[in-house]
Amino acid sequence: METVLNFMQPMITRSGRSRRWWRILLAGYLFVAPWLLGFIIFTAGPMIASIVIAFMKWEVISTPEFVGLQNFVELFKDPLFRVSLYNTAFYTFLAVPLQLIVALLTAMLLNTKVRGIALYRTVYYLPSVTPVVASAMLWLWIFNPEFGLANALLERFGLPKQLWLLDPNLAKPAFIIMSLWGVGGTMVIFLAGLQGVPAELYEAASIDGAGALHRFRQITLPMLTPVIFFNLLIGLIDSFQIFSSVFIMTNGGPQNQTLFYVLYLYWNGFKYFQMGYASALAWVLFVIIMLFTLLQFRMSKRWVYYETDIGV
Repeated sequence: METVLNFMQPMITRSGRSRRWWRILLAGYLFVAPWLLGFIIFTAGPMIASIVIAFMKWEVISTPEFVGLQNFVELFKDPLFRVSLYNTAFYTFLAVPLQLIVALLTAMLLNTKVRGIALYRTVYYLPSVTPVVASAMLWLWIFNPEFGLANALLERFGLPKQLWLLDPNLAKPAFIIMSLWGVGGTMVIFLAGLQGVPAELYEAASIDGAGALHRFRQITLPMLTPVIFFNLLIGLIDSFQIFSSVFIMTNGGPQNQTLFYVLYLYWNGFKYFQMGYASALAWVLFVIIMLFTLLQFRMSKRWVYYETDIGV
């Protein structure tokens, strides 16, 4: 009998461990179930549905009709599609570099040890967490052609008033200026990167006679390239999806000069009720963002350096 018990002991131990492992696994799945269900219902499910709808003609109240690639063919015949794509590209390729420059310069100013620096950092960061509607209403007042702060500053320097958001030539630049208001999040990431640069590198460079500009070019920028790459990537993705402020402030005007891509997508889906066409627009935007993301990752190998690659 003792021999049989000794033989069965490893099997009993393994069985106990197996049951305990399954209990841990079940507990883990129960903890992630809310997020997993939310992802399936609110993200993955709509994405799969939009792929199907993109190949259909569906006006919400009518029965969906399969049309194949017709929605995608219509895109290239649609002048407003080209206008919205151009407006978005114009905004992206000007706003994102300016945001990176302003955020980096601000982070460098705030990367100093002066009295009250925490307060200054908080003040510069707050606009980035201001609700979009509040920011839009504020900037509508700033760009008001009659009594706005922007024209008051121009008059102070002896310059003529501008129509800003009512001027087809200034509407997009006005949104680019407005985008600099919310660089606080990017600034904080740059600030963290600056504080991660080893002080020994600056000390060694100073001993070798390197000036401030040389230290910035040879130490700060190379050490920050991973942070610059991250901010560039996030900035490109966000700028291609600009919508809320434009919808509130101009709704595409004047003369479609602020008709950005996502706003046009919204028009087709919820104004014209062309859900199939709107889904096709959404997937074209997804492909554009994905291609730019992949391009950035490929190009990053040429200019993004890590600590193991940098020598002083």
